Amino acid sequence: MMSLIQIEFFKLRKQKRTFYALGAIFLIELIVFVIAYFQGGAILDALLSTLKDTFYFSGKLLNGNLLTYMLLNSLWFHIPLILMIVISGSITTEYQDKTLQAVFLQPVSKWKFILSKYIVGIVFTIVVVLLLAITSFSFSYLFFGKGDLVVYLGTLNFFDSKDAFQRLVLAFASGTVSMVFFSVLSLTLGIFFRESIKTWIVAALFLIVFNLLSQLDMPFLAMNTWFLPKLNNTWQYFFYFDIPWIQIILHLLILCFYIFITLIIGVRIFQKRDIG
Repeated sequence: MMSLIQIEFFKLRKQKRTFYALGAIFLIELIVFVIAYFQGGAILDALLSTLKDTFYFSGKLLNGNLLTYMLLNSLWFHIPLILMIVISGSITTEYQDKTLQAVFLQPVSKWKFILSKYIVGIVFTIVVVLLLAITSFSFSYLFFGKGDLVVYLGTLNFFDSKDAFQRLVLAFASGTVSMVFFSVLSLTLGIFFRESIKTWIVAALFLIVFNLLSQLDMPFLAMNTWFLPKLNNTWQYFFYFDIPWIQIILHLLILCFYIFITLIIGVRIFQKRDIG
């Protein structure tokens, strides 16, 4: 099993799309920094213009903590799409290049082979989010400094710099679980469709519908708790004044359940289907 995992990591490093994907993610991050640097103050003033009639704001509101929060909001659509393209490609490319037949001329277990791809995809996803978090904090603090974080979620919430940093770290950790789900789903879609273009189109459509449905309120609380699109916004709960820990833990456990079910479905499909 370890040999298969090492081989999959080697394949991932050799794929050009892996580095294109990383470059795309950090390019988006750079664009957000540039926009914030030149126009962030004006945008923030426009957003808070009505509130300034009621509240007195002192200090620099456009700071590294706010910028990192903005990155969290702006990248949770782009990151899963890019990850889904890269990770689904690890299996669709093998189907299209007919390399799977060569692999299974050797005594390789089908479930171990595909499970190794899932493991590598999950690790890659965690590393990408970790790199994004490190670069977001590093560059936002370097160019914009530290400061209090102001967030509007129904009410206006203020967090001092230290508290804001801790909440942002927890938000990245929570968001990582969501990104893992999308990565696992993309590999399962790749197993089902076998072709890169079909898989990417379905993945993009899934993301669009997923984000639209996340705005839908189900009639019962229990339905909202189990409704998959709602779970993707769990990271936002860390920016309520009183963090709803029980709700967060429950959502993450349910999301892990969905990840496990999606992975099992992918493994079962791969085992039952012919390689050719």
